[in-house]
Amino acid sequence: MGTTEKLATELADDCMKAMELTGNDRLYVEVGKVLGASSQTLEEAFLTEMRVRLAAIGAQKFLRAQLAAAAQPGPATRAD
Repeated sequence: MGTTEKLATELADDCMKAMELTGNDRLYVEVGKVLGASSQTLEEAFLTEMRVRLAAIGAQKFLRAQLAAAAQPGPATRAD
């Protein structure tokens, strides 16, 4: 892993924690802007890392909801 990817991963770890603590689910956008002012390369790597993490979280929530729905009994059907 190169320096850019390592730093992006560390920043994403910290940002995810800060987002959870502050309740600001768009904090990563603000961090990205700060990064972009000095390093577009690190900004892009960081934003990619955040998008991947957020997409994975969204997919996990979707799967949990699907599993919960599948565990619920469906409407009663009559056998004729």
